[in-house]
Amino acid sequence: MPRVVVLTGAGISAESGLGTFRDAGGLWAQHRIEDVATPERFARDPARVHAFYNARRAQARAARPNPAHLALARLEAALGAAFLLVTQNVDGLHEAAGARNPRHMHGALDRALCAACAHDWDAPEAMAPEDPCPACGAPATRPDVVWFGEIPHHMDEIGRALAACDLFVSIGTSGEVYPAAGFVQEAALNGARTLELNLEPSAGSAFFDEARHGPASRIVPAWVEEVLAAGG
Repeated sequence: MPRVVVLTGAGISAESGLGTFRDAGGLWAQHRIEDVATPERFARDPARVHAFYNARRAQARAARPNPAHLALARLEAALGAAFLLVTQNVDGLHEAAGARNPRHMHGALDRALCAACAHDWDAPEAMAPEDPCPACGAPATRPDVVWFGEIPHHMDEIGRALAACDLFVSIGTSGEVYPAAGFVQEAALNGARTLELNLEPSAGSAFFDEARHGPASRIVPAWVEEVLAAGG
C-alpha cells in the first residue's frame, strides 16, 4: 500500500466560510499580521490579540466541514497507518469530518496554552489576559497557535513521514509559508511523487509532478475517488 502524506492549508477551509490571509473583507483583512500573530505583539497588547483569536474561534466553531474535508477522512479510513494528514489550519474541520489524528503544525484554536509553564488545555469560547493557568495560576493564558517566529509542531514526525512517503499531496496552500512550502521538495528528494490540488497555481507549483486546479470541494473528492478505485 502506498504511503501518502497530505498537507492542507487555508484553501481547503475557504469553502466552509473560513477566510484565507488574502481574502478581502475577512478577519485577516482587518488586521496586520504583525499586530495579532507574533509573540512580541502578544506581550505588548494581549487584549487585542485575544480579541482577534476569540473572533476566529467563534467563526471556526460555527463552520462545518465541506466535501474536501470529508473525502480526506474517507481516505484516511481506507489507508490507515499508511496515511498522514498534516494541516497548517488551526480550525477543527478535519476532526469534524472524521479525521482521527491530523497533525496541526500551527496549533489549534480550540486549545489554550500557558506562556509561563507551557501547560495546555481546552480553550473556552473567549479568553482574556487575566485568565489564570489551571496548572500554575499565572495570568499568562494565550491561544495554542504557532505565531510567526515560533517553531511549528510535529516537525520531527513530519520529516520522517516525508522521507518515507510514496506520494505527497498539497491541498489549498499558497506555497509561500515555510517550512511547509518546502515539503514538496523534501518529499521529491526522497523519491515521492508529488501532486498539487489548489484553486490556482501556488508559488511552488513548478515543484510538483502534477497539479490540478479548481475548488477544493470538487477536485479533492475526485482525486480521493481515483485513489480508492485504484485500491490505494
